[in-house]
Amino acid sequence: MHFNVAPFHVFARGLLATLLLGLSLGSSAEDIIRSHGYTPFGELKYPATFKHFDYVNADAPKGGSLKLYASGTFDSLNPYILKGKSLADTTAYIFGYLELSDSLLTGADFYHHTGDEPQSAYGLIAEQIEYPNDLKWCAFTLRANARFNDGTAITADDVVYSFNTLKEKGHPRYAIQFQNVSGVEKINSRKVKFTFGGDDRRALPLAVGQMPILAKHYWSKKGIDYAGFDSPVMSNAYRFGKVIPGRQIILERDDKYWAKDLPVNKGRYNFDKVIIDFYRDAQVAFEAFKTGGYDVHLDYIAKHWATAYDFPAMNDGRIKRKAVKHQEAQGTQAFFINLRKPDFQDVRVREALGLLFDYEWTNKSIFNGAYKRQTTWFPNSDNSASGIPEGAELALLKPFAKQLPAALFTEPFNLPQTDGSGHNRDNARKALTLFKAAGWEIKNQKLTNIKTGKQFNLDIIINHNPGMERVIQPWLRNLEQLGISSTYRSIDSSAYKERMDNFDYDVTVLVLSQQAFPGAELKEYFHSSSAHIAGGNNFSGIQDPVIDALVDAVLRANTLEDYRAAVHALDRVLLWRHYIIPHWYLGFHRIAWWDKFGQPNAATPYNLGTDTWWSTNP
Repeated sequence: MHFNVAPFHVFARGLLATLLLGLSLGSSAEDIIRSHGYTPFGELKYPATFKHFDYVNADAPKGGSLKLYASGTFDSLNPYILKGKSLADTTAYIFGYLELSDSLLTGADFYHHTGDEPQSAYGLIAEQIEYPNDLKWCAFTLRANARFNDGTAITADDVVYSFNTLKEKGHPRYAIQFQNVSGVEKINSRKVKFTFGGDDRRALPLAVGQMPILAKHYWSKKGIDYAGFDSPVMSNAYRFGKVIPGRQIILERDDKYWAKDLPVNKGRYNFDKVIIDFYRDAQVAFEAFKTGGYDVHLDYIAKHWATAYDFPAMNDGRIKRKAVKHQEAQGTQAFFINLRKPDFQDVRVREALGLLFDYEWTNKSIFNGAYKRQTTWFPNSDNSASGIPEGAELALLKPFAKQLPAALFTEPFNLPQTDGSGHNRDNARKALTLFKAAGWEIKNQKLTNIKTGKQFNLDIIINHNPGMERVIQPWLRNLEQLGISSTYRSIDSSAYKERMDNFDYDVTVLVLSQQAFPGAELKEYFHSSSAHIAGGNNFSGIQDPVIDALVDAVLRANTLEDYRAAVHALDRVLLWRHYIIPHWYLGFHRIAWWDKFGQPNAATPYNLGTDTWWSTNP
């Protein structure tokens, strides 16, 4: 289960020594940094003279086809607006072939991540980025040969148009992403300058650097709000060859793609065709995979991975499979509780609901013990809080001591545990105590509000996923034993998107994508300013001045030490607020594929790597 995501962060090459010494930052001409890329807090791995990434086969042959599977459906090719269900709202993006338009920088965004660095971005449309130490602005110089796929040059006018259009008329995430970008100006036809405001400027060069660059001459006539199936003018390694609405996308490699020989693209995008078929049922999809319906299967279900691969093509070696360990920051998968609903605004209620979810039984009985419990909002990364707050983290939290639970300062955060037997009586008693303290008691076998007499009810929705029902139903039984009424619906993708866009749910299950270095997206996820933006990603409706301050501290940090302290403090407070009931994570890609592809020998710990494969029978 993967959901849409976000951009982001930063700091640049050559700054680390200055920052660690804590020296003041000036912005005189001699302090201007000019580079071929951008990375947080350290140095870029690859110098300006690099020829290709180490993890690719630069001589990989071109040709052949790759058939992929995506879950869900789509009714638009426009991912830049809230209207409709675009490809960005499906799992099609995870393989790295579907970005419609190139950006100024590439490599640090979720779907086009550099394979061997945790968070670095290199020039794509831009050949150079420059900025002062104080990051009050940054400028990009565009490559002279940058082109859209209709042959039109990509110019500063397109960059200015893209920023203004996306911020003013695009999906709400862009307004959040660019809220501290004061403006953009054209310096000349090949150079643009972005001006930044606020104190949290460290994240902003990547926020604008990873912005899709739209063709002004196309979108100004078509209208950015167009939500249909016309193939847009774009800049990408692939063009749309064929589109069957809701069912199939065929991408055709563009031999005239202007950036095909750039170092960031060398050895990548090797297939002549990439065919993506959309399935609404995972089991139907897997049956198609077994007989060659598509070439690569990512398995998200532990029991399925353990038991479903006894079939002819697997047994005779035509299909290979492997659990590939990676270092990708994992998404926050959980039951998300909607605080916009009055019944869930009391933290004791939310904690009580978590006590009734028996993770140990779930992992043992359903997942064969395959997963680790997610005890952080930032799993499989260095951003997780641990122990009790100390040092710089404690200094950040102390000013908010009166607004935080006292135990946060004296006890490590722990999720409730059981013996895995399915008998959750101790936690049920603790939950009932919390409900009573929050003004609920059992009357006539119903958990009832003492003041209003209303029964406690949960409306739970998920995007159509039959496998999740076996996780939810045991939790519902535990809820019912305390007199909680619940409705649970697994609904189709379009209906689910509409309800999520309007925050019409009590509880939902989803995965909130995370980065190795969380940045600007944190405002979209957690900040009060995003709580009521339709279509936004603040799914729990968090409006907390402490969280706001800690998000700002993360984005304002100028050293790696300060950054880690701030993100640990943020994680700790999020956990103690019980906005979610955390699920589990796996630091592996469980991947099966038909044995007809070449793959580079080098590992890609920070991405899936299918964009570096090639056909052995082109």
